[in-house]
Amino acid sequence: MPKEIVLSGIRPTGFLHFGNYFGAVKNWVRMQDEYDCYFCVVDWHGLTTHPDTKELRENVHRLLSELLASGLDPEKSVIYVQSSIPEIAELYLYLNMLAYKGELEKTPTFKDKVRQHPNNVNAGLLTYPVLMASDILVHRAVKVPVGKDQEQHVEIARDFAERFNRRYRDVFPLPYGFNYGEALTKILSLDGSGKMSKSANEMATIYLNDDDDLIRKKIMKAKTDSGPTEKGMPKPDYIENLFLLMQIVSKYEDVARFETDYENCSIRYGDMKKQLAEDMVTFIKPIREKAVSIKNDKTYLTKVIKMGEEKARANAAKTLKLVKEAMNLNYV
Repeated sequence: MPKEIVLSGIRPTGFLHFGNYFGAVKNWVRMQDEYDCYFCVVDWHGLTTHPDTKELRENVHRLLSELLASGLDPEKSVIYVQSSIPEIAELYLYLNMLAYKGELEKTPTFKDKVRQHPNNVNAGLLTYPVLMASDILVHRAVKVPVGKDQEQHVEIARDFAERFNRRYRDVFPLPYGFNYGEALTKILSLDGSGKMSKSANEMATIYLNDDDDLIRKKIMKAKTDSGPTEKGMPKPDYIENLFLLMQIVSKYEDVARFETDYENCSIRYGDMKKQLAEDMVTFIKPIREKAVSIKNDKTYLTKVIKMGEEKARANAAKTLKLVKEAMNLNYV
């Protein structure tokens, strides 16, 4: 019985961080043993807000290296770069004929990007959801692992699939957001200002390429307070986040010890952060070193890119054949 198809992508802007790893990549590694997975570096999406391409090649290679070092396996999954698959662009063109200006302008992410980039409100930014739908539908993916902020884009992809199927004939299954029925692990910024970010406040984000001393420095500067003054006090978000990080990288007995200290109003955050810093270094160091090794092996990285391109194009071509037949675009 064929496996269900999973599609997810990540932009090659900024650096892959601890929140990306536990919010997305860790689940991808799990999925590749259970589903037919396509994981895409979405460089076209990156161009909507980062049109300067001088560092794009370096960023794509670094991101691929970090994904491979984190456990993605090119023998189990199809790992590819978006711009190497022209079939995505062709499907994007066809789906744009089914997209309406009004609905695209109402997309919350479009409104957010307009506020963030008021001098770069380009057509690609407006039709970002159409391109994302093309990424998904070109492989006829069913399951799309996304966070809350991307769920509406999956709904839009469903709308486009339904419109196409209704106007022409059934070609696309209807995709839906998927995360094993579990809430995604949400890693907050170390300054308590929101989620870790690939671009905002670098000292409050743990990146997978941070060296040991920088990791220690960032953890030690993490936001804390004077501690609880009575038993049963709830933890503020930024303190809860430190405990969450410990639960991920530290031994159970160490987490339990600091939980007890918090409950007893005797916690010393300096000691907790020192423990967390060393455990974080131990966790990230092998990923960082493996990523550097992969990135420096240009022969292997080129092999992975070409293998992903070949597999992704073969599957995308099958979809485009069905699409063009359904649309009566074959003239010979």
